[in-house]
Amino acid sequence: MRDEKIKYNYTTVTEIPDAKGSREQIARLYTRYKFASEFCKDKDVLEVACGAGIGLGYLARFAKKVVGGDIDKNNLKFAFKTCEKRNNVEIRQLDAHNLPFEDKSFDVLILYEAIYYLEHPEKFIKEARRVLRDEGFLIICTANKDWSGFNPSPYSYKYFSAPELFLLLKEKGFEVKMFADCLASNSFKDKIISAIKQVAVTLHFIPKTMEGKEKLKRLFFGKLKPLPPEITDGIADYTPPVPISHNTPNSQFKVLFAVAYK
Repeated sequence: MRDEKIKYNYTTVTEIPDAKGSREQIARLYTRYKFASEFCKDKDVLEVACGAGIGLGYLARFAKKVVGGDIDKNNLKFAFKTCEKRNNVEIRQLDAHNLPFEDKSFDVLILYEAIYYLEHPEKFIKEARRVLRDEGFLIICTANKDWSGFNPSPYSYKYFSAPELFLLLKEKGFEVKMFADCLASNSFKDKIISAIKQVAVTLHFIPKTMEGKEKLKRLFFGKLKPLPPEITDGIADYTPPVPISHNTPNSQFKVLFAVAYK
């Protein structure tokens, strides 16, 4: 893979160790990997777009082997540092559109909060099906564009609704179950924050980087906590993602999960 394929510096939009996050943000991180771990016991696992590798060590506690890959070498520096002493974790630079692995190499493939950065997501889905073994699982997590407080990343190409993500996977031959996480609150405070955020999104006032968003989070959520270099049990409460319909857009939850299997 050639460096010129990297169009952006993804570290500016990646959750990296010691960056500050809200309690909800840390809970979302934990939920992603706790949920994935249920599929990973004694399996060969690939996380594409692993970013700083915050979840790789946690998955390695359950999996036989974990490979973490990302297109951005700057992101991978964090992953290398965090996972250097783990014998069953491998870090690789790769392009999600052209996975450098043989057919049927993995039992589980994970793509978290990154499908909207792919210029051709259908190519990734095709590649995922190729490298997955029979009865393998593809787990995708993405921001829900139908939530009222949704704010797109500046580097994104396309966000998917629940029906759109279901159809994308179904058309590539997967069976699919849809889930959702992080129920939007109806409290007065959260309604006010959501209204302010919608205005800020409309007027393009939302910062484009994690560092800029950090300042905004302090304003709305108060004191923030540093993100850990590695996910651990007990870092947050765990509420499993709940099943949702694949037929209609869902505006109740902030996060969507798709579990696809061959």
